[in-house]
Amino acid sequence: MGGTTAAAISAPVAREELVVADVVGIGHEGEGVGRVNGFTLFIRGALPGERVRARVTGLKKQYGFAELLEVLEPSPDRVEPPCPVYDECGGCQLQHLGYEAQLRLKRQLVADNMERIGKLRVAAGTQTGEGEAEGVIVHPTIGMPDPWRYRNKVQVPIGEQEGGLAFGFYATGSHRIVDSEQCLIRSETADELVSLIKQMAAEAGIPAYDAEKRQNGLRHVIIKTGFHTGETMVVLVTDNARLPGAEQLAKRIAEAVPGVKSICHNVNDGPPGTVMGPRTSVLWGSDRIYDTIGDVRFAISANSFYQVNPVQTEALYGKALEYAGLTGGETVIDAYCGVGTISLFLAQRAKRVYGVELVPEAIEDARRNAELNGIANATFEAGPAETVIPRWREEGIRADVIVVDPPRKGCDATLLETIVAMRPQRVVYVSCNPSTLARDLRVLEDGGFRTVEVQPVDMFPWTGHVECCVLLVRTK
Repeated sequence: MGGTTAAAISAPVAREELVVADVVGIGHEGEGVGRVNGFTLFIRGALPGERVRARVTGLKKQYGFAELLEVLEPSPDRVEPPCPVYDECGGCQLQHLGYEAQLRLKRQLVADNMERIGKLRVAAGTQTGEGEAEGVIVHPTIGMPDPWRYRNKVQVPIGEQEGGLAFGFYATGSHRIVDSEQCLIRSETADELVSLIKQMAAEAGIPAYDAEKRQNGLRHVIIKTGFHTGETMVVLVTDNARLPGAEQLAKRIAEAVPGVKSICHNVNDGPPGTVMGPRTSVLWGSDRIYDTIGDVRFAISANSFYQVNPVQTEALYGKALEYAGLTGGETVIDAYCGVGTISLFLAQRAKRVYGVELVPEAIEDARRNAELNGIANATFEAGPAETVIPRWREEGIRADVIVVDPPRKGCDATLLETIVAMRPQRVVYVSCNPSTLARDLRVLEDGGFRTVEVQPVDMFPWTGHVECCVLLVRTK
């Protein structure tokens, strides 16, 4: 990782210097947070409580980056990663840390952000369920009984390597593809399909897309699997509309793997880094598959968003429903509603639910999902939440509960102002980024709400990510 020139930095270390660091915490990408003479170094592969030898690779004004060379004093929670390409692949960051320790650290990461960024007091003893509840309760992280093979969606980039095609994941911090036909966090069906498509593409002479060589070909293979239904969709992404032998390839895939219900072709002629384009056609079968979360059924198309870990999604949305405290007479607004996943859960117990989402295609999916489940008390509208919700307020819609589930950047400032102005009894905040969550909680606290409790959920085991569900209530 790069950095500022050495002359512009007053740090106790220099680039390329070998240092001994004490690791005191973990970063939001799973990297160890090391200290050298009070200076912070982010060290991938290092764990809290360890002393390590590292080489400084980049410097910023207030922190730097270092490469782990040797663990001098290992953590008792350090384990041997089971994945053979873990050291190269960027898909996971914490396979070298025992799972129970991961859950503890993720809870601590959330609590630290609440205090440092949100300026909130975290109640003592809540990690074990003991002690006083004076302050915000941060519960123990909800983990998985079996934290492997949990992803129901995978996006596999494709490239060329010596001897043929490379199907895998990007190496950490690069666009170099680590060739691997097995991944321990995706389904066995996905593993089988990746191996099969790689073999069939090679036999058919289908090349990988190469932007530098301007070579047309496969860019990605996307596989979506219904966790409860077993229905599977395959999306072949190319850079142009031409895919030689597409129908024959699709037929062979469908015949070889039971459960495949849909095979689609997506055209993405956009810049590197984009996964899918706007044009999708069906090569074989249906244009969608189905899955359930709880007792709500969802239609999943090639371009629609759907949570990648349905087991933990059910835990997360169950907590959101609990925090909403619905009795049947409430009006609920669901900002950033996506394809209606949370909205439809809430609609089963609310009087009326209004959902808003920026992406029009997602709103179309939300309306279809409502119809699919016979839910008539949910209304969906496309547009920016920070524009639509103030208009709803002007039209006389008053929310008893507002639910937000924003992207990693957190809520728009205008939306937070609107929530404060609408004065709902409760706010339920679902977050995938503890730092922006804590920032937004501070705004809501200053606007007349009290943060009651936070429930971390391990949606992505073996990675540095943690999801949270938060209850806020309006103060008098």
